[in-house]
Amino acid sequence: MYLPPHDPHVDDPMRFKPLFRIHLMERKCATVECMYGHKGPHNGHIQIVKKDEFSTKCNQTDHHRMSGGRQEEFRTWLREEWGRTLEDIFHEHMQELILMKFIYTSQYDNCLTYRRIYLPPSSPDDLIKPGLFKGTYGSHGLEIVMLSFHGKKAKGTKITGDPNIPAGQQTVEIDLAHPLQLPDIENLRDFSELSRIVLEVQEQVRREEQEQEHRQEEEDRSQQPASQPAAKPLGGEDAEGEETAAGAEGTTQDKAPASQPFVLPMGVISRNEDYPRTCRICFYGTGLIAGHGFTSPERTPGVFVLFDDDRFGFIWLELKSFSLYSRIKVSFQNAEAPSREAFDEMLKNIQSLAT
Repeated sequence: MYLPPHDPHVDDPMRFKPLFRIHLMERKCATVECMYGHKGPHNGHIQIVKKDEFSTKCNQTDHHRMSGGRQEEFRTWLREEWGRTLEDIFHEHMQELILMKFIYTSQYDNCLTYRRIYLPPSSPDDLIKPGLFKGTYGSHGLEIVMLSFHGKKAKGTKITGDPNIPAGQQTVEIDLAHPLQLPDIENLRDFSELSRIVLEVQEQVRREEQEQEHRQEEEDRSQQPASQPAAKPLGGEDAEGEETAAGAEGTTQDKAPASQPFVLPMGVISRNEDYPRTCRICFYGTGLIAGHGFTSPERTPGVFVLFDDDRFGFIWLELKSFSLYSRIKVSFQNAEAPSREAFDEMLKNIQSLAT
């Protein structure tokens, strides 16, 4: 398992934690060992579920338990997963969220399902290279998000979730057709000024969507009978959409300065105060918020801030909160390369087995 660094250090490397291992034996058989818990490897089981999916099961869950009971397990989990003690957390709401996450994750420690993640394709026209990013999510800590580009839109999809927004949901959506011109640095400190700019763009987007729906209705009414459908332009709607997006992006890049000063408005909460003080460009976007258990989800306006090729941010207007994202650069190797001596020893063992 690759875990995000301790909150709120998004630029730190991912943390590696073994969960199971397989011993390949002679005569085409193998043994599986669960690595979870603090009592050493123990008996486990692996099952192939379907393509790109498999599950692991621990056959000795008593190895996961501690002599001090659930309280000791919680405190140990808190130190390992969050890098802090319970006494370090003064905020009652944060304590509640962390306890919920512990209860949720610990009930699945004996049986886990793994699904392959397909990284999004990359295009030379993309704003930055798509991929996986670590992001701050307030009291929820750090979560993993996959950034992808889709014509006029960019999307951030949660790979890891929390009690409010589960994994697989689209946490942020960026409207690349609507760049934002931030005010000067002094006016940017005023949250009401930034809010005014974002809400004006939100209203503009709403009007454009209504006009688009009206045009679509007009086209539908003027279409020929179903037996003689009207011919579409070469390339279809997708090609037209991509052309519009490319044009919008080109205009944006032509007008955008190489960098501009950036500071969070007063009153906007950030888990990480070490965010960049310059940015390349900003866009209007929306962020998904919900109650516990993903109740009453809604998309709310916000600001996507591109800092550089490996970092971006999102200002959640309604929450008055800021998330900072940093690219995951780990190559996901599950072990270091063996030394020359160890490699030579392995060769001898293989040769002796062959003879």
